Amino acid sequence: MTTFRLPNRRALLCAAASAATLCALLPAQAQAQAQAPYPNKPIRMVVPFAAGGATDVLARVIGQKMSAGMGQPVIIDNKPGAAGIIGTDAVAKSAPDGYTIVLGLSNSLMTNEFLYEKLPYDTARDLTLVYQIAAAPLVLVVHPSVPAKTGPELLKYVVANKGKVAYGSYGIGAYPHLAGAHMSLATQSDMSHVAYKGEAPMMQDLIGGQIQMAYASALVAKPHIDSGKIRAIGVSGERRMSTLPNVPTLAEQGLKDEAYRVTGWLAIAAPAKTPKPIVDRIAEEVRKATQQPDVRERIAAMGFEIKESSPELFATAWKAERPVWERLIKQSGAKLE
Repeated sequence: MTTFRLPNRRALLCAAASAATLCALLPAQAQAQAQAPYPNKPIRMVVPFAAGGATDVLARVIGQKMSAGMGQPVIIDNKPGAAGIIGTDAVAKSAPDGYTIVLGLSNSLMTNEFLYEKLPYDTARDLTLVYQIAAAPLVLVVHPSVPAKTGPELLKYVVANKGKVAYGSYGIGAYPHLAGAHMSLATQSDMSHVAYKGEAPMMQDLIGGQIQMAYASALVAKPHIDSGKIRAIGVSGERRMSTLPNVPTLAEQGLKDEAYRVTGWLAIAAPAKTPKPIVDRIAEEVRKATQQPDVRERIAAMGFEIKESSPELFATAWKAERPVWERLIKQSGAKLE
């Protein structure tokens, strides 16, 4: 017969003490993991436009510097389509933990609300504004088959070719769409709008002659301007681009309408309810990235103007610009989709 020996009192007490210690340690370990310094895993930066455009290039430049500063990879995730809505909505519905952010344009973070009757997200409600990186003046370019060389000449051309001119944009509601719609309405030239999923495919069709004009970033347009594949007419905004110093602004050429003088912008946003310390950390890393000489040089080469920003400054600027863009959209005649 097999004999079983019960543990002695000392052994039982030791086992109980060990279990109690383990139970006490488990919550502490869980709490320590929950409070691990941010960031402790890769960060996903969504770009709501196709790869190859200026927004995508800027995201990769900024993301590389952020990776070095934060000690974690910043992975660029292109989610193009629907004027930036698809990618921006994905971020709006992500966990507010700082591990999913979006680098978007003024259309995806502001003007879409004035164009679409139903958006799957509301910027003010569903997103936290983090950092406005740069103003984004664009260059108005045409296919060489268009004989115009200045803004006034282009206006005369589209009037003389009513219903025959098509202009491109990288999304409904983006500045290229609004400015083109304004020109069409102001001249009553009945131009056609062709929306693309990104700037790169728009430029390909402009070079190929499928469309006759477009507003584009200097980054994408300049090589083709230099090669003669397209012609620069003028730039938007109030100042000439440092990378295209010989191309006058449209305002300089007498096109004084507000549509030709405003500029879009590029900015970072995160899901609503992202903790303020995390928002501030992201903003600080973006600020440090934009202060580095090689990044400033790269941004200038894109034709963009670096903004001094913070979450608070961005929120203030966003609120101030809303009525301007709303008025511009109404004046342009752009329709809700």
